[in-house]
Amino acid sequence: MKKGDTVRFLNETGGGKITGFSGKDIVLVEDQDGFEIPFRINEVVVIDSNDHGSAKMAALNINQAAMDKEENAIHNDQRSIKAMLNAEQNEPAFDGTDGNESFDTPDDTREVTFQAPVEERKGGNRLTAYVAFVPSDSTLPADTTFDIYLVNDCNYFLQLSYMTGENDSWTLVFQGELAPNTMELVATLTYADLAELNRLAVQGIAYKREKSFLLKPTFSVCIKLDATKCYKQSTFRDSDFFDTPAWLHAIVVDDEPVKALQVDAGHLAKAMQTKRQDDRHVTAGRAATAPRGNDPLVVDLHIDALLDSIQGMTSKDILDYQLQVFKETLEANRKHRGQKIVFIHGKGEGVLRRALIHALNYQYKKFTYQDASFREYGYGATQVTIH
Repeated sequence: MKKGDTVRFLNETGGGKITGFSGKDIVLVEDQDGFEIPFRINEVVVIDSNDHGSAKMAALNINQAAMDKEENAIHNDQRSIKAMLNAEQNEPAFDGTDGNESFDTPDDTREVTFQAPVEERKGGNRLTAYVAFVPSDSTLPADTTFDIYLVNDCNYFLQLSYMTGENDSWTLVFQGELAPNTMELVATLTYADLAELNRLAVQGIAYKREKSFLLKPTFSVCIKLDATKCYKQSTFRDSDFFDTPAWLHAIVVDDEPVKALQVDAGHLAKAMQTKRQDDRHVTAGRAATAPRGNDPLVVDLHIDALLDSIQGMTSKDILDYQLQVFKETLEANRKHRGQKIVFIHGKGEGVLRRALIHALNYQYKKFTYQDASFREYGYGATQVTIH
């Protein structure tokens, strides 16, 4: 122990600082009240030794002076304790400024209403829109998926409904607004999905915002889809809308909605009653693809590939006409032994395919048949070999 050490009393509460010694066994301790009290050396224990030098002593002196100044200020304050506490509570919290600055507090609850102005292009005031099929890999259309887009290629806003149909039943796939000169992804399908997609329809209205415009008629367009075309790379072509080849179906072009092919029922009846020789000539020009080298003859039996319209025809009329084309093609090639003919009939409900197989089994027993190449023609095609 030495003078200046801080000690704690062992047999009493409290402690103090050593001010001196009296003999070998007595230590003089100044307590917190300033009284100097003698204690036996074995009755105190050092808790803070005075070995820090003059620098620490100076710091202690400064702290002590600050405490004395604060204490004097409190003693000189004539206010009551309650008044001082109230004044402290009412004092504004420090906000890092000097009181003369003002800042705008951001309001995160306000809705952002800014919209970029619509950019119009020259020559874009005639309605033009498409349905686009974009394969993820156009080199392998049978093994890829297809993104289906609605494309607005005009300066009008288009409110569009995109639907798919089977027989007389329709399903809404997308309904929404397309801004001018934009496109919207509405579905992603596999080839199997496309094979079952017989028809699609798009209905829409056109308008402009915050400016006058010419009134455009509403439109409703139905498209028959031949999914077998998705197997041909030539179906997908470069366009102004996509970086990769795409298959575009027009909905409306230069204000004119694309109309489904129609023909007068009387003309159709007359065509079906025409001599077979004439029919064979017409059919070969429309539905058959001439073979190259050893390639097979390809005949598309979809009714829209055979006739301009089916207006006025029943389902039986359509099937009978397709079978007529099928049989006439076989008869025309009966003498060409080894000739391969691919008949594209589609997947659908399988009615046409069953009719073809029945005719082959009972009327053309010498001819062999098998499913055509899936990679080239998809699910709905049958290859017949003449023997």
